Amino acid sequence: MYKVTVIGGGTGSFSMLTGLRNYPDVDLAAIVTMTDDGGSSGILRDELGVLPPGDVRQCLVALADAKDLWRRLFAYRFSQGSLAGQNFGNLFISALEKITGSFENALDAAGEMLQVKGRVIPVTLDDVRLIAETTDGRTIRGEHQIDLKEAGIKRIYFEPEPSANPAAVRRILESDAVVIGPGDIYTSILPNILVQGIKTALRDTNGVKVYVCNIMTQRAHTHGLTVKGFVDLLERQVDSTLFDVVVYNEKMPNPSFLESYAREGEFPVKGEESEHKGSKVRYKGYDLLSEKVPQQVPGDKIMRALIRHDPLKAASAVYNICKEGK
Repeated sequence: MYKVTVIGGGTGSFSMLTGLRNYPDVDLAAIVTMTDDGGSSGILRDELGVLPPGDVRQCLVALADAKDLWRRLFAYRFSQGSLAGQNFGNLFISALEKITGSFENALDAAGEMLQVKGRVIPVTLDDVRLIAETTDGRTIRGEHQIDLKEAGIKRIYFEPEPSANPAAVRRILESDAVVIGPGDIYTSILPNILVQGIKTALRDTNGVKVYVCNIMTQRAHTHGLTVKGFVDLLERQVDSTLFDVVVYNEKMPNPSFLESYAREGEFPVKGEESEHKGSKVRYKGYDLLSEKVPQQVPGDKIMRALIRHDPLKAASAVYNICKEGK
């Protein structure tokens, strides 16, 4: 049995967990960022004083073995009335937090109902906000504002400084493989690995550390970066060497999709072979593209990515790396 831990949040973690859950010899866990303050999660956080449920809810659904109706229910988003834009799963988890007295108890209860195969672990249980310092000297407060990608980012930090969830630290140290990504660098990846205690655990674990690189650059945040550029950015932010293996996509996406992205200033991330030579890190290129076109869910106000990782392709690459070890 391989203990595999996925670190991230949002669609990237959902995709990776959806693929890896198909391997019966994988003991799976997700460590999830807790800085979401936009959309449904932001409203619940501000109005009810709960921790943001959105990213953990997506991971619970990805790992659920319950009947399809339960999974659809947790993913359901209202499209009309005063609840327009609200997600039922988010409401449910927030209600459970109030009833059970803690976010951890709420996740345990939701996990039982969904018959989750694996564990979903918040990276911190503190009420924390994400702050960015831009390259032009401004300060941006809140994950939602940072995610608008209107300026280059110099660094990100937290207010207040969070403590790591001990369960997350233990899980990393026990893992045979730790998978970081794919996902937004500044709002899904760094808000996990910058938490004190998590950085130390990543340094000390004996598990193989795998980075699954994004397929596309993001306007302002990662414009012009190659695969190695993504790795360098992450390691510069945490001031540490992070990865043993880097997995990246080497198949060109659909040209019509690329045109849509180019209009937004976003382009495919290139794996430059010349940059990888002589590196202690193993760089592995694959066809990781999903052939499915995401459909907009009624009531969802967020534009979803057209170019995504295929869950089964990405999971296959990571699973084979787990078997190889360091």
